[in-house]
Amino acid sequence: MTRQSRKLRSPEASAFYIAGILLLGIVVAAFIVSLFWTPYAPDATDASSKLLAPCAEHPFGTDNFGRDVLSRVMAASKYTIFISAAGVAIALVLGTVSGIPAGYFGGFADRSIMLLGNSIMCFPGILLALVAVAVFGPSVANVIWALGLVFAPTFARVCRVGTMEIKELDYITHARVMGVKPARIMALHIFPNLVSQLLPATVIGLANMTLFESGMSYLGLGVQPPDASFGKMLSDAQAYIRTAPWLIVFPALMLVFYILGLYFISEGLRVSLSKGGK
Repeated sequence: MTRQSRKLRSPEASAFYIAGILLLGIVVAAFIVSLFWTPYAPDATDASSKLLAPCAEHPFGTDNFGRDVLSRVMAASKYTIFISAAGVAIALVLGTVSGIPAGYFGGFADRSIMLLGNSIMCFPGILLALVAVAVFGPSVANVIWALGLVFAPTFARVCRVGTMEIKELDYITHARVMGVKPARIMALHIFPNLVSQLLPATVIGLANMTLFESGMSYLGLGVQPPDASFGKMLSDAQAYIRTAPWLIVFPALMLVFYILGLYFISEGLRVSLSKGGK
């Protein structure tokens, strides 16, 4: 067994991985099943079944429109996972293609790219995302792009710092002396060595984007009705917090499971990849 594999299987890291996978697995399982089946149509209303408490027919109860909460929770998990994954993908691509050249070339390119990133990070990310969506209109696509742009500077900083360390290594210097083009060095020699630093940042990015998306949906600027989202479900349930608490409990639990699961996995990665995990 290699040193790296022993680090990844350390008892402390394994405990975080197990807890994270169990919590995240609940939401992912709901997402996968929802692609093929839900107990009821998530948007189907039934005036005779309004605000039913959890029962055999409706395990998570029904809302004020008679919609099955379990079906809507399953549908909401689909949007949560899709939006967070797509947003992180955009942020990761933008951060990588800007952060690596900034760290490799330095000078004016570095100052220009980081000035732009720092300018974005000067403002609260959720505020910038809300402004962008308010300007361009609330939709899933606009939420994804807004979150991707807001989080891109974070990944750019990770890539920049890592690149500045890696480019000083002997084999990178040797490649430059041999006349290897910078683009090839960055793509084949620097980027693969940044993966271990980007993994925890990516997992944390998924969790943070989920919080942002839920907040935007809560305010009515995220996923739009009749589509289900955890934030919108929590917003709609406020008026029934005393008379129908299940409307808040189940969406909130799924949201907590997803975010905590990601944080546990991120912590496991941190322990595995740090010197303390050796």
